[in-house]
Amino acid sequence: MAAWQHDLLPEPPSPPPTARWADLDGPVHYVDYGGPEGGPLLLLVHGLGGSVLNWAAVAPTLAETCRVLAIDLVGFGRTQPLGRSPHIDANRDLLARFVDEVVGHPVILVGNSMGGLLAMLLADARPDLVSGLVLVDPAVPVGPTARPDPLVTVMFGAYAVPAVARGFLARRRSLLSAEGQAMAVLRLCCVDTTRVPAHVVQQHLELARERQDYPDVDAELIVAGRSLILVLARRRWLYALMERITVPVLLLHGARDRLVPVAAARAVAKRNPEWRFEVAEDVGHVPQLEAPGWTIDRIRDWLVDEGAVAVLAARP
Repeated sequence: MAAWQHDLLPEPPSPPPTARWADLDGPVHYVDYGGPEGGPLLLLVHGLGGSVLNWAAVAPTLAETCRVLAIDLVGFGRTQPLGRSPHIDANRDLLARFVDEVVGHPVILVGNSMGGLLAMLLADARPDLVSGLVLVDPAVPVGPTARPDPLVTVMFGAYAVPAVARGFLARRRSLLSAEGQAMAVLRLCCVDTTRVPAHVVQQHLELARERQDYPDVDAELIVAGRSLILVLARRRWLYALMERITVPVLLLHGARDRLVPVAAARAVAKRNPEWRFEVAEDVGHVPQLEAPGWTIDRIRDWLVDEGAVAVLAARP
């Protein structure tokens, strides 16, 4: 059975989560989905160009058994830079401060794409803050056995040259409305966007309309994208970092991911056989949106099995 077939009967929309703000050298937006008192805390971290909404299809259900927070990184969602950098190293430090100063105890980091890479970077730099990792199509090096999508290759090649990237993003902005740009991203990340719950798509479109009035969003995306490329280029260093991670890890990946080929995830899993590795067939870069039921089932199963130690450490 294809992964998405578990989601043919989507649940009705849940009440919106509580929006909150933390002051970390400026306002940081995050949402609190609640959860049972004393439950393990999951901190959900989005990818490049994403936001807390990237988790809207899975977070309410995960909050039935866990405490769940989702954060907007600097330069994304509703967290505007206001003098802060959207560079990947700066956002890793932001995550560390958020866990340290806002949460106050170790968390299980659940990261998608760039958020997955940030989760690994934080687990290596501050192991005291991270009790476990759930990596959903994380940004990892594309080795010789992986064949990146041609469009994605061109797109990230543009990020490597800021002047080219500015022209690319400006042209896209002139050709597409805010809603059109949001849908273009979803089409790139999904095999079939109709699998994403309709109320979640609507939230993405509303945020896109809001962000079109934010200043310098293209410049922030370029800085973050360029820094991401530079980290991924350090392949040996990054593989060594993964091997240093000692907490339990769940690695999930869509078989038809166009941004991070599944072959790249298989190479990571081969190097780290103690990690649990699961593949969602006929699913793209964001299983948590395109196959939420499959994603929830895998996370819950891991939490009571290999991730049980992480659960104990992530309780208040």
